[in-house]
Amino acid sequence: MRLIIHTGKGGTGKTVISCSTAIKLAEKKYRTLVVSSDPAHTLGDAFKLSSSTKYDNNEPIHMREILPNLDALQVDPIIEIKEQYGDILSYMASVFSSRGVDEPLAYEIAMMPGMTQLFSLLKIEQLIKAKSYDAIVLDMPASGEALRYLYFPKLAGSISKKLTGLMGAFSGFSKMFQAFSGVSLPNRVFQYEQELFDRLDTLSDIIRDNNITSLRLVANPDSFSIENAKRALMSASLYGINVDLAIVNKILPTSKITKDSNEYFTKLTEFQQSKLKETKLNFYPLTIKEVPLYSGELAGIEMLQSNANLMFGDNENPADIFYQGKPFSIIQQDANRLHFMVKVPFAELKDFDITRSGSEIIIRIRSPTGYLVNIIPLPVITFNMEMLRTTLDNNALNIVFEKKF
Repeated sequence: MRLIIHTGKGGTGKTVISCSTAIKLAEKKYRTLVVSSDPAHTLGDAFKLSSSTKYDNNEPIHMREILPNLDALQVDPIIEIKEQYGDILSYMASVFSSRGVDEPLAYEIAMMPGMTQLFSLLKIEQLIKAKSYDAIVLDMPASGEALRYLYFPKLAGSISKKLTGLMGAFSGFSKMFQAFSGVSLPNRVFQYEQELFDRLDTLSDIIRDNNITSLRLVANPDSFSIENAKRALMSASLYGINVDLAIVNKILPTSKITKDSNEYFTKLTEFQQSKLKETKLNFYPLTIKEVPLYSGELAGIEMLQSNANLMFGDNENPADIFYQGKPFSIIQQDANRLHFMVKVPFAELKDFDITRSGSEIIIRIRSPTGYLVNIIPLPVITFNMEMLRTTLDNNALNIVFEKKF
């Protein structure tokens, strides 16, 4: 089973790259599903599905066969939440409604930030458990918060185990709301809690299994999208998610530069080439795929097939793991000292806040979009050791433990 996740800044072409990858997988005889939870229903646009194909009674069709061995799924997170956890949503909405908020607005307020992304990812857990496909390609929405929910399950699970009487966030919110609203708490809310966190834990195990899941970065040859990809790589490394490929999309062809080329076109092409060199340097040893900017709209099965052939050719298999790094490593220097190494590219030591809590180490790292937090269980050998110091060298955070005497 392979799960391939494409992430990147909005407008970089993640959907086109996802669809092209899925087509090539299907050609390689993998039973393939390409999934998107983008509210704009971009899969239908990429495959050029007719309006009658995309819609039925004004509702988007969720599953559609595109080619032999290839299905497309447009996830509607709102429907997923209503179908699987509607009681929780209804309860929270009823709390707001009881305070005088109109019912439609109450439902909007009850949809906590990030819930749509989280439940889209839970759909992936459901699909993998069903074992209906050999490969799933996920087109992540263009959101700085979306990637955080790839790391949420273990963090939430760890927190929930520490909170006496609370299995998770929903019961915490429910009890808080019950206190000031007077609305009784349905037993079904508690019944859903264990199921939800079990699914989150399974999802986290899938995403952190480097033999199953690969995160692939999509960027354009410009500073903004490359910086976005660098943050994604740093975050993925911190949380133990394998990034095996970076794709630089929409590159102007240098072959088109002539003596008669206008100054704007020439400078833009030269700028893109400098950014491409920067990307190869920054993302080493990742494989870098270069995809040109097409003269027309890149849409429709035929164009996507051509794009897939350009990216992978006849011999390469998109299901291959192009790079597999080791995000965590433990080096025992001697009987009394141990080094715990965590890969964190594009970070500085001043951005870290590292504390130990019993058998776990809590790493907080500052990023332009806020703090990232990871809780890493320590090996048993460190239980009788103290955290001595922390250094950062060659994109690796080195935490030194020394035995107590």
